[in-house]
Amino acid sequence: MRSLFWRILASFWLAIALVGGLSVLMGHMLNQDAWILSRHPVLNSLPEQWTQRFEDKGADNAQEFLQDIKRRNRIDTQVLSDSGEPMVRGTFPPRAAALEARQQADEGQGRKLPWRRLATEYSSPKTGETYLFIYRVPHPELDEWHRQSLMWPLSALGIALVVLTLFSLFVTLSITRPLSRLRGAVHDLGQTSYQQHSLGQLANRRDEFGVLAKDFNRMGARLQSLIGSQRQLLRDVSHELRSPLARLRIALALAERAEPAEREKLWPRLGRECDRLEALISEILALARLDAELRGPEPVDLEALLQRLKNDTQLDGIDQNIRVEVQDNLQFKGWPDMIERALDNLLRNALRFNPSGQRIDLQATQVGDH
Repeated sequence: MRSLFWRILASFWLAIALVGGLSVLMGHMLNQDAWILSRHPVLNSLPEQWTQRFEDKGADNAQEFLQDIKRRNRIDTQVLSDSGEPMVRGTFPPRAAALEARQQADEGQGRKLPWRRLATEYSSPKTGETYLFIYRVPHPELDEWHRQSLMWPLSALGIALVVLTLFSLFVTLSITRPLSRLRGAVHDLGQTSYQQHSLGQLANRRDEFGVLAKDFNRMGARLQSLIGSQRQLLRDVSHELRSPLARLRIALALAERAEPAEREKLWPRLGRECDRLEALISEILALARLDAELRGPEPVDLEALLQRLKNDTQLDGIDQNIRVEVQDNLQFKGWPDMIERALDNLLRNALRFNPSGQRIDLQATQVGDH
């Protein structure tokens, strides 16, 4: 499973790695010679100032300018012509030049010089002469300038903001989009218009949201099944209640017109119909509870049950010939009340649609193991 936890954790560390990597890359870019020469507050204007002094005031004034730069900024400078000849003495000591020469000769040994060597060309706008400026900037001086420059912290901050913003957007969308789909599914379920395929794509994910969507689909299917069962139960209840109520109404009508002696015979039937109605309502209430359990099956005397149903129809004043025929020693287990109601419905329907004068046969035989 591609856990959402591990995805977020991996994204977090990836964001840190990207911030670190881009910061290193930006630091490398900001440490390039061209960038330093164009941004350093001394080096970016030194060639123009030196050339102006050299051409207007002479070599001595230009040399003093370089020495002043060395005193204030500890930057050594050499100025060469097109042919490589020094224009002034410069401020780079001979011993340092010898050390640099040896270092270049022993380049394979990997020893680092205590300064950064930078070079740039500048053409005089007045004379057209081109001068080569060679600088030796001590590493501490260069590092101090980097720290004081706003470009480095601003670039690092910008990189962090961009990467973390993209990371936050990714994490937010990866959480809010599935939640939005689940919220829509909950709304549809509340409106009884939920469709399982609405979360099909989300359920295919192999993370916590996919598991949640699958569980929600199962819950939605279960609830829809229960709602359908409830509606079917209401239809069945309305149908089941009609028969006992109709029999009660007929029995009451007969009792009103009957003589006292006949009326006494009807009271047991009225009580029995009331008991049936009460039992039916109790079963309906039991079925309405999701955790209701049916009681175990009981032995059923099918012959007595069918005979009782036949007698009930005769008491209703229905003039039909009904014959009951039950196989000898027929025994089985079931739920007598439910079987009685089912057979009563079948018999009532048969009486309703049976042609007048034609006999109705009630037969019960065992077929195979059933």
